[in-house]
Amino acid sequence: MVSPVTNGNTLPIHGNGTNGIPHINGQASTPEINATSTPDSSIPIIDTPLLIVGAGPAGASLASFLSHPPYSMTGIMIAAAPTTSQTPRAHITNPAAFECLRDIDLEQECLSQAVQGDCMVHTRWCHDMTGEEYARIYSWGNDPKRRADYEGATPCRHVDLPQTVFEPIVVQRAAADGWDVRFKTSLIRFDKQADGRILSLVRDDLTQLQYYIRSTYLFGCDGARSQVIRQLNIPLIKKPGQGLALNVLVKVDLSDYVEARKGNLHWVFQPDVEYPDFAWSGLIRMVKPWNEWMFILFPKPDVEFKEPTHEQYLQRCKEIVGRDDLPIEILNISKWNINEIVAEYYSEGNIFCLGDAVHRHPPFNGLGSNTCIQDAFNLAWKIKMVHQGLASPTLLDSFSKERQPVGLGVVTRANQGIRDHSPVWKELGLLEPTPEKRMKALNDLKTASPEARERRKRVNAAVEGTSHEFHGLGVEMNHRYESDAVYLDDELAAGRTKPEWPEDPILQHKISTYPGHRLPHAWLNTAFPQKQSTSTIDLAGHGRFSLFTGIGGEKWLAAAEKVSKELGVEIKGVTIGWGQDWVDLYRDWESRREVEEDGCILVRPDRFIAWRSTELVPDCDAKLLDVLKRVLGR
Repeated sequence: MVSPVTNGNTLPIHGNGTNGIPHINGQASTPEINATSTPDSSIPIIDTPLLIVGAGPAGASLASFLSHPPYSMTGIMIAAAPTTSQTPRAHITNPAAFECLRDIDLEQECLSQAVQGDCMVHTRWCHDMTGEEYARIYSWGNDPKRRADYEGATPCRHVDLPQTVFEPIVVQRAAADGWDVRFKTSLIRFDKQADGRILSLVRDDLTQLQYYIRSTYLFGCDGARSQVIRQLNIPLIKKPGQGLALNVLVKVDLSDYVEARKGNLHWVFQPDVEYPDFAWSGLIRMVKPWNEWMFILFPKPDVEFKEPTHEQYLQRCKEIVGRDDLPIEILNISKWNINEIVAEYYSEGNIFCLGDAVHRHPPFNGLGSNTCIQDAFNLAWKIKMVHQGLASPTLLDSFSKERQPVGLGVVTRANQGIRDHSPVWKELGLLEPTPEKRMKALNDLKTASPEARERRKRVNAAVEGTSHEFHGLGVEMNHRYESDAVYLDDELAAGRTKPEWPEDPILQHKISTYPGHRLPHAWLNTAFPQKQSTSTIDLAGHGRFSLFTGIGGEKWLAAAEKVSKELGVEIKGVTIGWGQDWVDLYRDWESRREVEEDGCILVRPDRFIAWRSTELVPDCDAKLLDVLKRVLGR
């Protein structure tokens, strides 16, 4: 196990001084550190290979991936916050993220604490939480017409797992595996030293003690106000934000009213009342069924925001609930901005940024924490390979090249998700300026006039248009990596171009073994079944490369064994077909593999395709060696 080691001065646990740090006006000053300066010898230095700044979904997931065998890499993770998240911000956890968590045996623990998909069956538009409904749409894989698409794409499912529940799971896993986790600890600044290591000045915010952490790698997982991003001066691609939103965490028991119309998202519009400036509409999100909710309130556009009183918040929440006789308690109030921001690149040398530090967007499509987890999963195996000398440092350049386009797509889609709702509001008449005009527009929908008939069609089409948010299987799964860690020479030589995306790449997932795509999921069995079916997903990953082949592919297996020994990189052989280790009883793998039975597919530790050979070649050993060396930059 690679673990943190303290060298030089030790950091005292107790003490009433500041370890020699000079004071200015009673405050500890920050010493200057840079690549040429010598650290103040009176300040303790802790040496560790890995320093993660931020213990949210990105940082804690990265720590968990790095420490899980066979990586077994640990270090120090700091966070300025006093503890894990106290507000349930991110909550939808999608299959793409669960495939990563499944790799380190965390999926079942997460599922045991999550709200299952049957509580997420609908998204609704309504007058209030107990009153009239305007429309519903199936969501998060619960549409009967879409179930086959989801089941064919992945063995995992959507659940509702709030950040308040998820973060402790991954933080505790990281700590149990050997990470030194320090909350209430702020990064002040960092500098590259002459030997390439990074010297970070941090502060214990409880004692105000400052000390250095010297690390081989620094990971900026420190959120939307990232100090690491600011100091690196990484340019941000920004589009105009879409305003302010208010999160009001509310305790109110709605069991009697939600059971017949289950869903975890409820848009509330009340055309018959004058909207208060701070909450012209509300998106109500289930936190715990059915007695804890997040009321997300959107202030009127182009109106100066004035902080409401607690009584105004409470009154608005009562109106949204729709019943005065139900006890309501406000647990927490917070604000956030609707951003559309992505970093131009994610890394510089041995400093890497991931999560909300590099992609900032609203929660529409439920892509936030999921993208953080996948950022971490992409990076973890590369750090391990390079740190152990199994790959060139150039492999780390592929992190930004692969994940930045994903982040850009996620940010774009999440913001489009907001805009997709505007036609619903317009056609329902909810954007009219006065209660009288809004009610007339709404009541007109209930008439038999030709105009109302056409509007009802437009309402239906507008509601269906939001399916890109609630059934975005494509945006969740259609990640195609293009970098030097993907070998494309054989594809180009044979004239095979990149697969075309589906007609609607947001809704539909493209299953392919073209290098750079994720490994297709297919259920497999043993010839004499001793257990339930096993997914191809579970046969790959787990910190190693995998090579999939079939009947006639024995030479590929021999090549994998030989190359593995020569390079010191584990390659697991997987054979599928009649009389092989795994049997394709459902014939799904045959329809998805896109290579002949004696061909092969090389899968990276993150379960993305590194390379494929459509058939057996004369010198399997030489070919596989060349491919793997190219992927690893050796």
